[in-house]
Amino acid sequence: MIGERLTSLERVEGVAVLTMQRPQRRNALSLAMMREMTEQLLAVGAERKARTIVIAGEGLAFSAGHDLTELRGRDAQAYREIFDACVALMEAIRTVPQPVIAEVEGIATAAGCQLVAACDLAIASEEATFATPGVRIGLFCSTPMVALTRAIGRKRAMEMLLTGEPIDAATACAWGLVNRVVPRARLRETVLALCRRIGEASGLVVGIGKEAFYRQISRDDSDAYAYTKGVMTRNALEDAAQEGISAFLEKRQPRWKG
Repeated sequence: MIGERLTSLERVEGVAVLTMQRPQRRNALSLAMMREMTEQLLAVGAERKARTIVIAGEGLAFSAGHDLTELRGRDAQAYREIFDACVALMEAIRTVPQPVIAEVEGIATAAGCQLVAACDLAIASEEATFATPGVRIGLFCSTPMVALTRAIGRKRAMEMLLTGEPIDAATACAWGLVNRVVPRARLRETVLALCRRIGEASGLVVGIGKEAFYRQISRDDSDAYAYTKGVMTRNALEDAAQEGISAFLEKRQPRWKG
């Protein structure tokens, strides 16, 4: 629908909360919504006013994945456009300097599960479920497997991908797909508490650390150490590092700039 509002962006306690707003479609990731989310993420990342970003879904579902009405009867160019937009969204989550936290209520399936796995952190309600059921409809969850495998490992990811069977929130937490599981009534409260804790650190330093984390994670140990020692050297030269070290030695709270 032309003019349909697909997402909202609000500030809550200095946190940017990006909410998917297609509850009638279980927040299915249409092409337009993925593009809108990417644009919003990059804008928040560029302005640096928020210390953290939360991605949530309106209603009783986080996201049911791609909008299947857009995946029927199209040509190769149309499919490439949709999956390019999906990858751009996942890459935006990784490249913005702020930590991105998934607030998961209800189902997170296929690309919705990918969205959770792609976020830096995730908090789920006890009712949340996760699945990559594409194999059941003839469209294997090939792009979701990228983030999923990196989050939970090969064997567990392959089981989810091959069977399409859902896992509950407790299993998702045990497997490392989410960080914490809480009662639904405490979901937003828990997410904001985590954001506040992260926000106590220098935003500059958190951004340095997030970038370094993803750059080192796929390297072998020797190459990772070679890279991260350079990062630490550059970080140590920043005013934030000198302020933080001084504050610790002087037994006071640091005064971050910016």
